[in-house]
Amino acid sequence: MSFAVLNPGGRDKFQNFSNGPGDPFAGGHPPINYHAYAASLRGGFHQSISTVSAEFVLLLLRKRNMRKVLATISQLRARGCSIFISLKESGSHQIAETLGDVSRWELFREICSSADGAISSTPEIVGIYSAAGAPKSIFLPTPYPVDFPKWNFTRSLDSRRGIFVGTREFGVPSRNHLEAVALADQISRDLSIPVAVMNSEGRNGGMILKTFQRRNPLFYIIEAPLSYKDYLQVMLLHRIVWQLDSSAVPGQVAGDSLLCGMPCVGGNGAVERLVFPDYSLPRGRSELIAAAKLLLEDDQAWKNCVDESKSISLEKLSYSAVAIELKKFTSRLPAT
Repeated sequence: MSFAVLNPGGRDKFQNFSNGPGDPFAGGHPPINYHAYAASLRGGFHQSISTVSAEFVLLLLRKRNMRKVLATISQLRARGCSIFISLKESGSHQIAETLGDVSRWELFREICSSADGAISSTPEIVGIYSAAGAPKSIFLPTPYPVDFPKWNFTRSLDSRRGIFVGTREFGVPSRNHLEAVALADQISRDLSIPVAVMNSEGRNGGMILKTFQRRNPLFYIIEAPLSYKDYLQVMLLHRIVWQLDSSAVPGQVAGDSLLCGMPCVGGNGAVERLVFPDYSLPRGRSELIAAAKLLLEDDQAWKNCVDESKSISLEKLSYSAVAIELKKFTSRLPAT
């Protein structure tokens, strides 16, 4: 089947994934998140309908492109395409911001009823698509190329040490980023191990993080932005990824940890709950802290977690697994 992901008016340039995820160091947007839907079916990611020639098209909705999406549906329908839709920003706080406006909600309902189906990157919003009039809706996690050896960034356990905090954004309440940093700092001081935090918020973020660094010599601040390759290279130096994000996002933090062959503790993203069910929210803070300390100190527990996550990800999150489900879903759609 020919498949395309189209983000009308988006910033990401056209990418051809006819060879799958490609080389990790080739440049361009990494084949994760919504790009991964295209890459798993060896399709393309587009920002304009002018480059789309696929039979099946997944349209990405954003807060500011809904009218453009509606017009694009009419154009694709005239070509005889099967049309799916998906909200590009699908965390709980992002859904509230996008759809908590009557005009956008009405546009969303019109888009849903005009499409052949909806693909949700999180289980929470499948019902929203259905309630808004989508003929069919399904939860499919954004896949990760765990079934491609080139995308295996694992390294030996004895070359890893400490905690990598996976979240950012101090100002988004559901991220719980400040709490995650504070608890990671406490674990770091309890066990005398390093902790690293990315700073993507400039001077203000740096000032907050330096309050921790002043009393903890093992507290490291990594300045963003980094390329995806460099970001993964920093992550895999550590023993675990730690977060407390309760935004019900697709789960890139946990997906990145999978590529690095390491456990992710905390968070309630779709990938976290699928692949690290014993280490994700809604487990309580004391349980998560205990789990993190176990993985930081017990080599066998760490290896068991990594082995189990790898097995689950190959079954449920790999390109091949998600591609099969995408094909099944499209085969049930009525002909256009």
